[in-house]
Amino acid sequence: MTELMDKYQRNMRDLRISVTDRCNFRCTYCMPKQVFNSQYQFLVRDDLLSFEEITRLARLFAAQGVKKLRLTGGEPLLRKNLDVLVRELNKIVGIEDIALTTNASILTKEKAQQLKAAGLNRITVSLDAIQRDVFMRMNDMQVSVDRVLEGIENARQVGFDSLKVNMVVQKGVNDDNILPMAEYFKGSDIILRFIEFMDVGNTNGWNMDQVLSGAEIADVIHSTFPIEPLDPNYTGEVAKRWRYQDGEGEIGLITSVTDAFCGDCNRMRLSAEGSLYTCLFASKGTDLRRLLRENASDEYINEVISELWKKRDDRYSELRGMTEMPLNKVEMSYIGG
Repeated sequence: MTELMDKYQRNMRDLRISVTDRCNFRCTYCMPKQVFNSQYQFLVRDDLLSFEEITRLARLFAAQGVKKLRLTGGEPLLRKNLDVLVRELNKIVGIEDIALTTNASILTKEKAQQLKAAGLNRITVSLDAIQRDVFMRMNDMQVSVDRVLEGIENARQVGFDSLKVNMVVQKGVNDDNILPMAEYFKGSDIILRFIEFMDVGNTNGWNMDQVLSGAEIADVIHSTFPIEPLDPNYTGEVAKRWRYQDGEGEIGLITSVTDAFCGDCNRMRLSAEGSLYTCLFASKGTDLRRLLRENASDEYINEVISELWKKRDDRYSELRGMTEMPLNKVEMSYIGG
């Protein structure tokens, strides 16, 4: 198979699949209540890609070089029988890794066991604070941090040994939880990753003044728990790796704002109703659901995917502040992180 390359010679290796646009949290940087309220129109069931449609597309992507799949949302565990989808995706030739990003608040032991048995390899949990009051203020739905920690423990107990926790850091909002989070997960074999507050979508009120840089976060941690840099595990790895000097684990820093990594980006994103996006900060997607439901051939859909990737020249984070940016970026809740 000929390597599929975009205009910057980036290959296509990772497909992120949103299975729902709904979420049980209203995190202020993702689904703020003032926008995503009781009047907001979420997708109806028939608008969502079916598991069969998702599996068909994943198979076509795998045939063109995709090796890794990540299921996202919204909150993907709100989609019923998600283990059924994982089981089908696990059958696809060429797929080497299936991961899930979740807030873990509804990750019961039974659900974790079902996902593990179906072939899910890894789980990443979104957790923006360890202190109860800060966490509830962040999720804005009065969900206790204990529910998330219970979900993480459920995943561990059924055998998920590759767990990561992602913390989006906003200056003046939850940056006082950097050290408490580091202390809580240090020595636990769970990799804690700190994410710079990003300007995804249009509803989160993003302001550069609320961005705490990865370098500043590293300094905060190093002042109490000395750390040192590690080499990446593979080309295109999103997080910069650091390890504790005492050997008690590692952390990651995701620096899309202050130190962009567009040059190695090998990800495509499929929204819950089948629009394909070439960048997290994109404004426009390509409607693959229409092709599926109009009975387009695999060959034709493959050609659409191939041509889209070949024309891909996205590098939003590298250009941020240097040129005029798109005004109507897709929302993170719609496309997944």
